[in-house]
Amino acid sequence: MKYFITGGAGFIGSSMADELARDINNHVTIYDNMSTGYYEFLEGLKSKENVRIINGDLLDEPKLNESMAGCDFVFHFAANADVRFGLQHPKKDLEQNTIATHNVLEAMRINGVKKIAFSSTGSVYGEASVIPTPEDCPFPIQTSLYASSKLAGEALISSYCEGFGFTGYIFRFVSILGERYTHGHVFDFYKQLMENPKELKVLGNGKQRKSYLYIKDCIDAMLTIIQKEKDGVSIYNLGTDEYCEVNNSIGWICEYLGLAPKLIYSGGERGWVGDNPFIFLDCSKLKSLGWSASLSIKDAVVKTVQFIENNKWVYDRR
Repeated sequence: MKYFITGGAGFIGSSMADELARDINNHVTIYDNMSTGYYEFLEGLKSKENVRIINGDLLDEPKLNESMAGCDFVFHFAANADVRFGLQHPKKDLEQNTIATHNVLEAMRINGVKKIAFSSTGSVYGEASVIPTPEDCPFPIQTSLYASSKLAGEALISSYCEGFGFTGYIFRFVSILGERYTHGHVFDFYKQLMENPKELKVLGNGKQRKSYLYIKDCIDAMLTIIQKEKDGVSIYNLGTDEYCEVNNSIGWICEYLGLAPKLIYSGGERGWVGDNPFIFLDCSKLKSLGWSASLSIKDAVVKTVQFIENNKWVYDRR
């Protein structure tokens, strides 16, 4: 199988590339503009004969079309994932998420590629009225530009599946943790604590309830769905059967680091506009395929801290 991975130098994309490239019968093309990706994540892939690395932007349509030629399957991970600061650059979500997804689909149509796996988000449910939230939950008003752009991407994929006979796998993730994590609350808390171990500033009241998933469990879940689902459009929540408060996560991080900082809360049940105070997805559809998570949220948080601690270049780069 010849795979094309957008955002292949990022957290999830490079992890998927590693997994696919293990099989010498697979050919993997990594396509990334390196705006948030890291060449360091590709070190183990550079010498592999079945891997091709292209520095390219999804908004560069001619290069994208040319690069995808001969591929069979697209993993579309590239996106602007900056939910917190989305209102400071509203056009970025439209360009890097929605328009970029349209360009990927057009490149597929031009090259005769029929299968796409898409990294969406549990944020498309907004502040859901049903908890835990199933895939068929009614959509409320969107609360972030990021989620809106991802939902538009889902709609485009569904339309191309219907109109051009594509097969689409839409994955609505909770937040992903683990090795190669470089963006999010664990990273932010670690950075603060390294700069001032006696004090930690927390957005909101710390009682926001969130669910998380370990990166290797995420990769395994996606591949399980692709292996077992049929043609058409398949939509799956990817998460675990548990959630935690932000305060719990802080406690696990501080316990591992041996710190007891003073916590300073900004107040309110939301840390920023679009910060859903309770995210907990119903993943029974995924579990019905025989999949289960290998790590708890606590263990995934600790694994994440260990990665950052052992890879200080990531901390320094940010």
